[in-house]
Amino acid sequence: MSDVITVFKGDGIGPEITDSVLAILNAAGAGLTYEIFSVGAAEYEAHGALIPDEAFASFEKNKVLLKSPITTPLGTGFRSLNVMMRKKYDLYANIRPAKSNAAIKTPFGGVDIVIFRENTEDLYAGIEEMVDENTARSIKVITRKCSERIIRDAFDYAVNQGRKKVTCVHKANIMKLSDGLFRNIFYEIAKEYPQITAEDKIVDNVAMQLVMHPQQFDVIVTENLYGDILSDLASGLIGGLGLLPSSNLGSDYAMFEAVHGSAPDIAGKGIANPTAFLWSACMMLEHLGKNETAAKIRRAVDEVLADGSVMTPDLGGSATTKEYEAAIIARL
Repeated sequence: MSDVITVFKGDGIGPEITDSVLAILNAAGAGLTYEIFSVGAAEYEAHGALIPDEAFASFEKNKVLLKSPITTPLGTGFRSLNVMMRKKYDLYANIRPAKSNAAIKTPFGGVDIVIFRENTEDLYAGIEEMVDENTARSIKVITRKCSERIIRDAFDYAVNQGRKKVTCVHKANIMKLSDGLFRNIFYEIAKEYPQITAEDKIVDNVAMQLVMHPQQFDVIVTENLYGDILSDLASGLIGGLGLLPSSNLGSDYAMFEAVHGSAPDIAGKGIANPTAFLWSACMMLEHLGKNETAAKIRRAVDEVLADGSVMTPDLGGSATTKEYEAAIIARL
């Protein structure tokens, strides 16, 4: 059986890592059919639209999107394409797993944290205004509906994956109404999951604790802004953004992407690390019920990293993207 998925090639390093990831998926026997579209700044310059209408239509039909990094043009009038996609398709749950790999040497070992970030509101709702020429105001929005569903997803994940603890991250000591609401809802829902330890921590304390004792964290659930910042911090614990995948899930649609950006400074050099995007594709395979294929790819990547002779420059090696891709395929 072949599943049809939509693929956005993006720009910067996007096309390069997309080609590698699709080649690995095919070599692993993923059984997928792709509808591939160019999107982003280059597409805008060529055809006047950041994302073509037919690309949206494909995603709306297939419900699953593998999206490589996209450059949003600088300047007024261009909102982040990531934020736009999350809002347009109500992709409310941004799930970012950060797990140590023994082959990647960092000061931290044994990190295995999954961050559930609410994806549609908070300051990222983009409600801003100029009060006067010297004063700008952004409005933070936290609602019961959006808080309940992300918190419940975090607890459900903990139960289903055999996790032990969920930590709510907030700043309710200062933002007593908005973050206070999020924290209160967390404890309301926690009562439904007595087998899971529930705790809450203030975000600045969490930032410190993550670089002192990251092993204490299991599942983290938090608001949009804190989740964005803390997941980048978590990537640093495991070796960098090149190793951090993510999924963006809603009730009807699912989008899978690497957390890192389009890295235009190395675009076209053939040295980009596709690992985070490949692991995002593995999360997509698991979403589609292709767990064995995902596990096979993960094992191949682990073996290549453990061998250490074919590593991209960001991981301390000198291999090209294509050489790294070939090494993974050889291990499948």
